[in-house]
Amino acid sequence: MSTAGRRLRSIPALFLAAVLLLLLLPVWLPLAALFDVVRGKFRVPTARLLLFGLCWTWLESAGVIVSAWLWATRRAWDRPAHYRLQRWWAANLMRALRITTGIRVEATNARHLTPGPAIMLCRHASLADSLLSAWVVTSVAQMNPRYVLKKELLLDPCLDIVGNRLPNHFLDREASDSGAELDALRTLSMNMESDEVAIIFPEGTRATPAKRERAMEKLRERDPERAARLEDLRHVLPPRPAGSAALVEGHTAADIVFAWHVGFDGLDNFGGILRHLERTPLPVQFHTRRVSRADVPSGEAFTRWLDEQWGVVDQAVADLLREKGSR
Repeated sequence: MSTAGRRLRSIPALFLAAVLLLLLLPVWLPLAALFDVVRGKFRVPTARLLLFGLCWTWLESAGVIVSAWLWATRRAWDRPAHYRLQRWWAANLMRALRITTGIRVEATNARHLTPGPAIMLCRHASLADSLLSAWVVTSVAQMNPRYVLKKELLLDPCLDIVGNRLPNHFLDREASDSGAELDALRTLSMNMESDEVAIIFPEGTRATPAKRERAMEKLRERDPERAARLEDLRHVLPPRPAGSAALVEGHTAADIVFAWHVGFDGLDNFGGILRHLERTPLPVQFHTRRVSRADVPSGEAFTRWLDEQWGVVDQAVADLLREKGSR
């Protein structure tokens, strides 16, 4: 589908959803709350998730309108203006998430993201990971991100418009020419400045036990030695090294920042989100660890190094989950 065709569908659908959710609020809110209470869900998770959906549609609509105004005033390629819009969007979505669901985020060591340039390798466990990382990078660390995202996210109108005006890459995971995709990632991290960080999710998809087992089965068939190194992973998927390596190759001086979180585990689908909202949520903990570029190997040694570092991330997640479970 062409860009124009996609936007002619996604933008009207977004505006329609925003208007309908607002106009019908007196109808669906009490019905959703009643539905929850009848099922014994006294924290009304369905009602609160729909309230967040209402906030999301209007914040998205505002982002699309502002981006249209920037285009109309010949500022479509005004990068600072679009970064300010992205920061506003992420901050207000996180505020809406906190108000409607009670979910709070603690990012105690986001200082590891500064100074840039840096390349952040993030654990991927939930539907909210892109928003979470964007909020930490833009609002907490006050940095400007360059994202590697899957092209399916172009169905989100605000991500589609603003994301394509900023230095991001929407990855085609089914591309027949992976070389072209990797070249694009090398270009993405090239020439980053001191206030910029390139972000990728090396697992390639949200981690679940079923996906972990499938990934390990494929790895055992393709590379038994590497599978043996990663056999003990419990909370993350085996990392796909090619994309991370391409970002690293694109900028010869950027440090590497590993990022992981706990508190969003199991939120890989809407059913998981509803189950999560049935109980009082503990704060989401977002952690980072920075590695000097001088300690990052190149070539084939990078994959082994990445596997070792990803094992450290897995253990850090396990420790945090154990700590949260003891509360």
